[in-house]
Amino acid sequence: MKDLSVTWNKLTLKYTENGRLVDELWIEIEKAYTSKRRHYHNLAHLAYMIERAIRYSDQLYEHDTVMFSIFYHDIIYNTGRQDNEQKSADIAHDRLTRLEVPVDKIMKCQCQIMATKDHKDNADSDTNFLVDFDLAILGDTPKTYEEYTKKIRSEYTIYPNFLYKKGRKKVLQHFLAMDRIFKTHEFHSRYEKQARENLRTELRQL
Repeated sequence: MKDLSVTWNKLTLKYTENGRLVDELWIEIEKAYTSKRRHYHNLAHLAYMIERAIRYSDQLYEHDTVMFSIFYHDIIYNTGRQDNEQKSADIAHDRLTRLEVPVDKIMKCQCQIMATKDHKDNADSDTNFLVDFDLAILGDTPKTYEEYTKKIRSEYTIYPNFLYKKGRKKVLQHFLAMDRIFKTHEFHSRYEKQARENLRTELRQL
């Protein structure tokens, strides 16, 4: 996606003059997110999150850090493993170091990526926004949500229906058991009600 590469260039060239490195790292990101195994966690997902990060940029303290977290939060995505976030955070650390991003931003980026694993409330406002950007699809229109569930199922084709449904039910029940799915006031007020309706509908249909 051309717009994403332009966004990447504008972001990274604030920190380095090494255009070749910037291009190299973009190619790596693009290759990871366009894997044939990715039906939802792909470049469209990044674009969806970045659109929201831009929309709420005036409420982010460190917009660049959140943007880096978006680009790298799912760079590793293997449905058969439980350490995707850690591996993604490790890659982010290495790549941002090469881009000469300040250490404090790199450390925060790693923490934000790890926060997308359990989606808990965080003391850091930017981290809560990042997690809400990641989960915003849950509170989208019923039609968009249904399309999302089909894409998620496609990513888990290695599992037969009885195993997938069992695991998916646990995920849905996990979110429904939360006091707040969305941690920021903006997303809670806008998406919480619809998200719970979408989740309950899917749960009934499994």
